[in-house]
This record gives sequence, C-alpha cells and structure tokens, in this order.
Amino acid sequence: MQKQTVSIFWFRRDLRLEDNVTLYHALQSKYPVIPLFIFDTGILNSLPKNDPRVGFIHVSLQKINTKLNSVGSSLLIKKGATIDVWEQLFQEFDISAVFFNKDYEPYAIKRDLAIVALAKEHNTLCFSFKDQVIFEEKEITKSDGLSYTIYTPYKNKWLERYKSMAPLVEYDTQNHFSSFHKNHFDFPNLQQIGFEESNIKVQPHNLAQITNYHETRDFPAMDSTSYLSPHLRFGTVSIRKLVNWAVQKNDVFLSELIWREFFMQILFSFPKVVSHNFKSAYDGVQWRNNEEDFKRWCTGTTGYPMVDAGMRQLNETGYMHNRVRMVVASFLCKHLLINWQWGEAYFAEKLLDYDLSANVGNWQWAAGTGCDAAPYFRVFNPDIQLKKFDEKGIYIRKWITEFDLGYCEPMVDHTFARDRAIATYKAGILK
Repeated sequence: MQKQTVSIFWFRRDLRLEDNVTLYHALQSKYPVIPLFIFDTGILNSLPKNDPRVGFIHVSLQKINTKLNSVGSSLLIKKGATIDVWEQLFQEFDISAVFFNKDYEPYAIKRDLAIVALAKEHNTLCFSFKDQVIFEEKEITKSDGLSYTIYTPYKNKWLERYKSMAPLVEYDTQNHFSSFHKNHFDFPNLQQIGFEESNIKVQPHNLAQITNYHETRDFPAMDSTSYLSPHLRFGTVSIRKLVNWAVQKNDVFLSELIWREFFMQILFSFPKVVSHNFKSAYDGVQWRNNEEDFKRWCTGTTGYPMVDAGMRQLNETGYMHNRVRMVVASFLCKHLLINWQWGEAYFAEKLLDYDLSANVGNWQWAAGTGCDAAPYFRVFNPDIQLKKFDEKGIYIRKWITEFDLGYCEPMVDHTFARDRAIATYKAGILK
C-alpha cells in the first residue's frame, strides 16, 4: 500500500498554534501537515516521575489537541530517542518536508543536526525558522561582528534594531488550519508516557500585573509578577506578542525580555558557560563545597529568613521571586563559598521556568564569574535585603511558618562570611 505524502511540523518549546512562525510556513506547504510532539527520553530519563514540567507540557499539548480536533486533525504523540522516532516516522509516512522552530541550546543543536542529516538520507527537506526570540545568534553584534558580553550596549543595539522593525509581525496561522492532516491519533495520558500528576502546577500568566512592574517587582510579598516565565520557556505564549505589548506598557519589563535574549546569545556564542566559568580568571577560586551547608541551603534552614523563605517557596511551588533569587544565589556562592554549579543544578531540578541560558547566566552573574557579572566583592547582606524588600515580614512568614516560634540561628555570621568570600576570591583570581 502506498504511503501518504505529508509534511510534519515538530513542536518543541513552542507549544501553541497561534503566532507560531514555522507552523505558519508549514501550513502553506504543498502537502497536509501532521503536527508532532516527541517526549524525548534523552531528556525525560533523568527526571522524577512526578516532574511538574512534564505535566505542564502534557496539559499544553491537550489544549493544542482539542483545537486540532475541532478542525478534524490531532496531534501525533511519540516517546523515545528522537533519532529512533524519526527513523520510525520515515518508515510510516512519505515525508516531503520537516518543519521546526530553531533552538539554540547545545543539546538541541546537536539533536537537530542529526535529524537534518537523517532527513537528507531520505531525500526530505528540512525548514527551520526563528520563533522563540526576536533577535537570534549573530543578529545583534558589535561593529566588529563579535558578540556583546556586556548587557547595556547589547540592549541599546537591540532596541535600535527593534525600532526599525516595530511593530513586529504576528503570524496568522488560524486562517490556514484547513491544511492540517485529517486524522485521529490517540492522545496518551500522562501515565502512558511514564509520568504521574504533580501537586506543583504552573500558574496562568497575567499580563495585567506588568503595568506597574517597575514599582512592584522587588517586593515578593506583593506577588505582583506575571507568572509568564514558564509560559515563555515552553512557548505557550508568543515572544512577538509580549514584546509588542511591553514596548507600549513597561520599559523595565521589556528590559527583562532583552536580558533573556542576551543570555541566549551568550550561550550560543560561548557554550562553555554551561560547565565552565565565563571568566576563566575565576577558575582558581577555591570553593568550600561543604555538603552539609549545601543541604541546609536547599532545605531553607540557613537561619537567614530571606534565603530560607525563597528556598521553601521554590521547593513547594517551583517558583521563586526574582529579587529573592539574587539573594539566595549570592548567599550560596559568597557566604557559603559553594560553586555556582551546585546551585544551578538544584534550580534546574526545581524551577518550573528552568531555562538553561538564563539559569547559567544568572548564576554566573551572582557568583561573579559570568559576563557583565556582579563584582566578586559585592556580597548581598540578606538582612538588609529583608528590611528593604519585606520590611513587615509578610513574605518570610508565609513560607517560614515557625518564624515567630523559635526560628533557627544564622548558620554563619554575615561579616565573617563576607570577609572570607572577598579574601578567597581575591586569592583565587588568576592573574
């Protein structure tokens, strides 16, 4: 029996039908489009069975599938190593073209190159477009063509380029839904994929919270953040829509979106940052890496309220307020002299919005080892941070229920830890 000729659109970190660049192009191809998602065992095998991010992906795919059902189509869900899944797909279908949005992380780049090579063996074309960023790879560079490593000039160039294009085009995919392949693929439940429900959930995002972002963003008790970050990470919202909105509503929030792209281009241009200091001069810093100290930091029992509240919020919800993230990261690297890689790995395990480029970039910023980082002699005082940003103790009492009933003493004196950190850094920085 002759195999049906189709195009395939491969969902990855772009879990939406609206304003999806490569999907827009796929739906205008010659053949019916099968929408595909692969639960990649190369990633899943290292995750706990109740990982809430997998649950969020599954819920997001269900929403997509429901919309597809309304036009007589459905998602094709596969699980396995991506190369094996694609080998199987080439056996099942006559695939004219493969479409996917570009990804810039080292694992994704290697994966996509392998799939492109496989497609070539089957005489199949591959098309990929920019979708998760406004400017990618080498689009924002210095006059000599090299990547920026300082944020402010990168931001200025970014804004200059944006203004020449604004407003950004949002891609109208909905008028082309008739091009989806007419089918009814079975949609697996979470258990069939090998996972189970988590008590931790991704919250709906709220753009209304961003209007006064510049005034409220540093006060964790106000809970005035947008909860957008997991949605940006998995692409359930369009970055073009967000940027067009932020330009009109709040410059400070727009700056945060630009930071996101800055760290993405740092990761692309300097992939060593995943496992090495951006500034190699810091390779000589002698970290204490005390495992018992690290455990107390992880469990939120350091005796510093802002640190402990943040870690407990993370452990219980998968979220942590941005101001608090800076405080807990500085505390781990400076007060406890524990390598930033330990904290980065713990955040990678717990954060609902975990994004490799931002996580590595922000941790190296806090440690002083990254590009455009806080200087090594800048050591946040957690008590001063508490007085400035949670003066009434509302945030800390929410997460430290025993705060007024015999809360633990600080595990290390701030002045001692600060002096020790500065001396250790100074001695370790390679000339």
